[in-house]
Amino acid sequence: MNAVLHHKGVLWGFRTTLLLYMLLLIILPIAGIYVQSLSGGLGVLVESLTEPLAWQSVWLTIRLAFMAAVINVAVGTVSAWVLHRYSFPGRTLLNSLVDLPFALPTAVGGLMILLLLGPNSWVGQLADSMGLRIVFAEPAIVVAMVFVTFPFVIRAVQPLLEEADRSQEEAAHTLGASKWRTFFQVLLPQMRPGIISGGMLAFSRALAEFGAVVLVAGNIPGKTLIASVYIFGEIESDNPQGAAAVSVILLTLSFLILWLINTLQAREGRS
Repeated sequence: MNAVLHHKGVLWGFRTTLLLYMLLLIILPIAGIYVQSLSGGLGVLVESLTEPLAWQSVWLTIRLAFMAAVINVAVGTVSAWVLHRYSFPGRTLLNSLVDLPFALPTAVGGLMILLLLGPNSWVGQLADSMGLRIVFAEPAIVVAMVFVTFPFVIRAVQPLLEEADRSQEEAAHTLGASKWRTFFQVLLPQMRPGIISGGMLAFSRALAEFGAVVLVAGNIPGKTLIASVYIFGEIESDNPQGAAAVSVILLTLSFLILWLINTLQAREGRS
């Protein structure tokens, strides 16, 4: 009896701690953004949301984040497959480096991109000679977003590859299917849940990227000014309502993406 009561007490304490954690570190800050966006009244919120620069920054962010997510889906899927199925020198090191964007400060990532692709680098000089611009333009923003979101697809796909039934691949090879046909018709359907969830998480993460992007974007209104930098500028301009209004858009998009991911995973689990 005492053991049962002790178990219930521990469980109650764990639940209480978890609820306090969720309340103080997640729910209250998120609720604060919505409250702040309405602090000046509904009219101020609508005015902030219909500000041309605000919508341009949000649309630019969505477009570039989608491009980065598509690149990560393609590169991440192939990378996960290669890292899991092939043995080669340096494989363990490469697999460890996949998580580097998670551990590295994003501002350092932005500086790396600036040094590698900036006007003073040989890549930047070559691009300038061809009439192209990388840094302080959209390509550098996409590269920064790809860098900070690179691990999502790989780490979502790898567990599915580990659980995949190799007998289906062997049967496909026995029937004369090529490696590429086996990949697209046998492996790809098994990896699909991870590809979808990893791609959506990469998209959601890219929406709010600031540290890596602010160093390479140029922040030109209507051209390279993304939403996170716009929010920072509104805070500096003493306009918290405008910053909160754009933040609400990004926050709502992230909520919808997470809800969709959980819904898809639940459906996959039932099927």
